[in-house]
Amino acid sequence: METEQNKITEYTVELQKLFLEMMVHDAQSYVRVQNIFNPENFDRSLRKAADFIFDHAEKQSTMPTLEQVNAFAGTNLKATPELQDGHYSWFFEEFENFTRRQELERAILKSADHLEKGNYAPVEKLIKDAVQISLTRDLGTDYFEDPKGRLLALKDNNGQVSTGWPTLDRKLFGGMSKGELNIFAGGSGSGKSLFLQNMACNWAMAGLNGCYVTLELSENLCSMRIDSMLTEVPSKDIFKDLDDLDLKVKMVGKKAGNLRIKYMPAQSTINDIRAYCKELQIKTGNKLDFMLVDYLDLLSPVSVKVSPNDQFIKDKYVSEELRNLSKELNVIFVTASQLNRGAVEEIEFDHSHIAGGISKINTADNVFGIFTSRAMRERGKYQLQLMKTRSSSGVGQKVELGFDISSLRITDLGENYQPESTPQSDVMDKLKTRSTVGPSEPQEEQPKITADVQASKLQNMLKNI
Repeated sequence: METEQNKITEYTVELQKLFLEMMVHDAQSYVRVQNIFNPENFDRSLRKAADFIFDHAEKQSTMPTLEQVNAFAGTNLKATPELQDGHYSWFFEEFENFTRRQELERAILKSADHLEKGNYAPVEKLIKDAVQISLTRDLGTDYFEDPKGRLLALKDNNGQVSTGWPTLDRKLFGGMSKGELNIFAGGSGSGKSLFLQNMACNWAMAGLNGCYVTLELSENLCSMRIDSMLTEVPSKDIFKDLDDLDLKVKMVGKKAGNLRIKYMPAQSTINDIRAYCKELQIKTGNKLDFMLVDYLDLLSPVSVKVSPNDQFIKDKYVSEELRNLSKELNVIFVTASQLNRGAVEEIEFDHSHIAGGISKINTADNVFGIFTSRAMRERGKYQLQLMKTRSSSGVGQKVELGFDISSLRITDLGENYQPESTPQSDVMDKLKTRSTVGPSEPQEEQPKITADVQASKLQNMLKNI
């Protein structure tokens, strides 16, 4: 037997007519549903009346009378008696369900046309937009009501998590937050994958569950690097004692969170990543706390078709979709991006050095430039330059981290570490010339240089000149 909750309301012409009558009777009701009001959702016999109400409210900033609507549309709307708050609560709930249902039906019909033409990308957006239709019920935060409560809620619910590097955490006012997009930018071979893999180690060791999606390196190569990072066994010695390594990894895993490493081909989309995450959570029963995607530049957008040559537009849509995904899944989201050729000889990065332009920086919450050199790597050093920090004042600051070239582990250098770099003023002083300009002193007359001419031929030649 069908329960009351599962019963599907039949939105007859009479019921749709009642919706219009209640809106005309109470202008505030119309204002509250205006954001989802669409005349096309109504029956054909009422569509002219719905159009008139919509246009009149837009142009005249007031609701028309029943007489106006009936005269213009030829309908027979009737005046409603005085209604109570409960009646309007019913109206808002039913009108929201009615609109969502009608929009979903129309989206399904439009999707069939797109599927016949092979245009799959718009289908998801049509369905998603229809399903997400809702009235605005959240009135926002009452600022003065409970300051302590809202700050504690921010602290507890924002999901701010340590990066595993306390020095960087201090620049970010505590760490990275869930629902944000964090980008590590570096040139080819600068260590973008190393940073993401090290962060996977840091968070897994902290007991968090997450996944590392690689669009470039194989799953086995990424796993082998992480083996070295977690066990501190040098990369070159990984295969020397596999039984010992196997034991060490399993012992670490007993205290760590769940970590999955997944390869996806280049030009995959956000939908591919979303589907994988949903499947992973269903199969394992573990909610994801973090996600790392290596890396942004290799993804393709879902919402639009973009030429591969138009990197600015492509990266704009991809970064927006990644940030939306991080909010949807409520995870700490980190990815990487390429620096352009203009950054090769630079030691100070800015927004112009990001490949594809500023579109991805505008969307990201935090952007870190990875700076290193052969000499720095040999000395075991990496430098992060904070190019953008949305929730802190760390822009323009730098963080130096330690690097073990054998195990590929990136570590914090501690609070007392003093950067080895020479101050810029000292460098400039060394480059300045040491010569000075002062009053000229009398010069001693230099003795004339004379030489004996011994060759007779040369003497005769000089006499003849």
